[in-house]
Amino acid sequence: MAKKLLLAGGGHAHMMLLAHIGTLTTEGHEVTVVQPSNHHYYSGMGPGMLSSFYTAEDIRFRTRFVVERQGGRFILDKAVRIDAGNRFVELESGIRQEYDVLSCNTGSFVPFTDIEGENDKIFSAKPIERLLEAQKSIIGGCSNPDLSINIVGGGAAAAEIAGNVHHLAVKNGCPGVKVRIFAGSKLMKNATPAIQRIVRNYFQKKNITIDESGHVERIENSTVIMKNGQSHSSDFIFLATGVQPSPLFSTSNMVTGPDGGLLVNEYLQCPDHPEIFGGGDCIYYEPHPLEKVGVYAVRENPILLHNVLASLQGGRLQPFNPGGNFLAIFNLGGEYGALQKGLLNWGGKIS
Repeated sequence: MAKKLLLAGGGHAHMMLLAHIGTLTTEGHEVTVVQPSNHHYYSGMGPGMLSSFYTAEDIRFRTRFVVERQGGRFILDKAVRIDAGNRFVELESGIRQEYDVLSCNTGSFVPFTDIEGENDKIFSAKPIERLLEAQKSIIGGCSNPDLSINIVGGGAAAAEIAGNVHHLAVKNGCPGVKVRIFAGSKLMKNATPAIQRIVRNYFQKKNITIDESGHVERIENSTVIMKNGQSHSSDFIFLATGVQPSPLFSTSNMVTGPDGGLLVNEYLQCPDHPEIFGGGDCIYYEPHPLEKVGVYAVRENPILLHNVLASLQGGRLQPFNPGGNFLAIFNLGGEYGALQKGLLNWGGKIS
């Protein structure tokens, strides 16, 4: 029996489902993909795009093209509410899209909201398209020899943005650019001590300032105001304070994890609504929390494909195994990077 499959988002966790749309439509199923962009950007390569090491085309996937080429329907829109009882998703445009099976891969966002005044020179780490806008703005600002850029955040994303935005400015005629990272209590505190040393040594050579004197309270008119009372103005500000799952599920009154992500079981399935699945940053994996990193979304691909097909066709579900250690690569700009896996820690230039 033909059914309606709705994919909310075309991110990393949906890659295999997207690749099998042709098979599903040939079997008579109606497949619809809803996404607010015609492309999906690989977030891990975003900082490299910021510094122009990669082009936008290098790091993005043509979601709309792939969907429509296989006979699926693509809707350029954003899912804003799920009515799980009546099995439809309300879109930002007001459209109500019905489904028999729904799989969600709606990603995450940077939740910093304490901003007052002008914000046209404030850029968040997500969505990745914002980094492309930032690149253009900073290139335009490189005529200022005293260009200054503040980065709010203490994790890997903040470090990668700092290194790459510094390289971008230097490459475009601003060797004296001042980059400061407001890292809270410690930069990359979740990384190994060896990786922390590699990053600190590299930033010291590049005169990138690491501020670990406290946390940021708010931003007013391009000025970072800290909880200790200090203030630091700049020409541009980046927000990389960590990510939270899409608010889609909390606003839909669905069961979520403590971070607001869709609660899913070992089958990547919503326990209260077995026809709903999810993967990537937007979920909270009930067996144990997962880091918001792309590797888990990639590992979820075959399980989401199998379980969505099983739900459409009537088959047994397979459990998800998150796997063990993964390789973490940090792009610090200037063709320099660091990597870590298990006991292996390394930093150096691209060969």
